Amino acid sequence: MGVLLFFNGVFMLISSFISLIYNDGITFEITTSSIIVLFLGTFLMVFFRHYEKQIQKREGYIIVTLGWLMMTITGMLPFILTNSIDDISSTFFETMSGYTATGATILSDIESLPKGILFWRSMTHWIGGMGIIVLAVAILPLLGIGGIQLFSAEAPGPNNDKLHPRITDTAKRLWLIYVSLTFIESILLSFAGMSIFDALNHSMSTMASGGFSTKNNSLAHWNHLPWVHYIIIIFMFLAGTNFVLSYFAITGKINKIFRDNEFKMYLLLIIIISLVVFIILYSSVDLNNSYFENSQVFGKLEGSLRHAIFQVIAIITTTGFVTADYTSWTPFLTVLFFGIMFLGGSAGSTSGGIKVVRHLLMIKSGILEFKRTLHPNAIIQARYNNKLVNQEIIANVLAFFILYMISFIVGSLIFGFLGLDFENAVGIAAATLGNVGPAIADFGPTQNYSGLPAAGKFWASFLMLIGRLELFTVLILFTPFFWKKT
Repeated sequence: MGVLLFFNGVFMLISSFISLIYNDGITFEITTSSIIVLFLGTFLMVFFRHYEKQIQKREGYIIVTLGWLMMTITGMLPFILTNSIDDISSTFFETMSGYTATGATILSDIESLPKGILFWRSMTHWIGGMGIIVLAVAILPLLGIGGIQLFSAEAPGPNNDKLHPRITDTAKRLWLIYVSLTFIESILLSFAGMSIFDALNHSMSTMASGGFSTKNNSLAHWNHLPWVHYIIIIFMFLAGTNFVLSYFAITGKINKIFRDNEFKMYLLLIIIISLVVFIILYSSVDLNNSYFENSQVFGKLEGSLRHAIFQVIAIITTTGFVTADYTSWTPFLTVLFFGIMFLGGSAGSTSGGIKVVRHLLMIKSGILEFKRTLHPNAIIQARYNNKLVNQEIIANVLAFFILYMISFIVGSLIFGFLGLDFENAVGIAAATLGNVGPAIADFGPTQNYSGLPAAGKFWASFLMLIGRLELFTVLILFTPFFWKKT
């Protein structure tokens, strides 16, 4: 916990340097926040240095969940000390939305915020996107603490590919890829017409599959610069792809990428859904000229295709960037975008949601049930990447899906209890649980979450947390058998 807070303080200090560079008048407040968090982290590390350092599964779950909460609580300090956000519920919501890479915001005038605060918002995305826990497992062994339990709790999905047998080396390689892609995207966006500040902020948000922007209109602010959209489309796609595959690509093992069942399904879904959206946009929607202003290719044709691909990838990867109000296009497209909020990107990516691999395994398992019905005595098992899938994994996937849908239903009911109508309740539940960001209806892509009651903001924050940590990590703490000694 001390290590996590220490890193949080260091990243906060970086934000204070940005504040100093732009002379936005809040350098002292952010620096004070950083010193407080660094002190707390150092105190915990020093005071508890002689205690038992062996982490088992139970401790791993507790550390990840409490660590995320402590990161969020201490991450609120810059907002509080600078008076950037009015009340505690809104501050907690905004900060949790950052660390969980959800991208939902309560802010109405983002552009009025000081540069240091805007950078800190994006930094919370960047920290939470890959997971501060993955960074910590590269450091914990130096303290005599094994990190495999933390890595398992942070990334409990069915795909457990490793880049290296040692978990610390895996964490280092993941972060090297993460940092490199962020740096490359920043350079490309600055060449495409963004300021260096905007480019860096949007790169951190993109690679985290977050969605915080420095502009009130999100990426619609750059509708006149098509190359900005195309660059972000590419990096959203990469952020939603298993980072293990990115490592294979870097090391020249391209054949492994296109043999991966999940990647092929992920790519196919994006192509098919984007094509459907493009056809409807081009044929049935009277697009505003701002959609393709200064378009260098074919006017409405290029604009329709670009906005279709952008919004589909933004929702599937749960990045949540916005180039247009897609809920105003047609009722069919509104329902379609609501549906793909439940897809998620690839396992091993920074995306939220259910994940493509789980959908794939559920589909395979469902199809095999037809075969088992016809041949009840046959031994029929699902295959993934040409390997037999253990029935325990299938059971885990089905349990996760059931738990996810129960969480969505309960989440919607609570929002309904708090006074929201059906469309808003289900929209917010899907968007926060899936870490998507923008919802539908009154909380759609051109709106924000400031209208939520205080209790609704805390409940939405809880859904963001369990969605980011893939349900089991947090919800297992509420089970009585977790606390029983075995």
